[in-house]
Amino acid sequence: MNENDLSYKTIGAAIEIHKIIGPGLLESAYDNALAFELREIGLEVKQQVPMPFVYKEVKQDVGYRIDLVINDKILVEVKSVATLAPVHYAQTLTYLKLSGLKLGLLINFNTSVLKDGIHRIVNNL
Repeated sequence: MNENDLSYKTIGAAIEIHKIIGPGLLESAYDNALAFELREIGLEVKQQVPMPFVYKEVKQDVGYRIDLVINDKILVEVKSVATLAPVHYAQTLTYLKLSGLKLGLLINFNTSVLKDGIHRIVNNL
């Protein structure tokens, strides 16, 4: 399954979750619900994946974590904030670059219409 197919399935699962529980919960609730839904449809989901940070060839233990990695192909960064800030987009792109993944989804569940909170971010390697 390619990145676009995985993205389509992930967005569909996120929309289903948002229809059922709506906005207003913590990121961890949406993170767990999305992982559950994706596993239910047979996808491999890794949660809270450690993101190593190497500076001048020295690994720094700074505790960065990717919310979800789907089938080792796409990264999902889950938010539940009033408004996405430029730093959220930058964070997702940086995680893509550090992980070597090509496609990321930044999903803010704290919106009245979820499609307004879904953003595809591409790492042009």
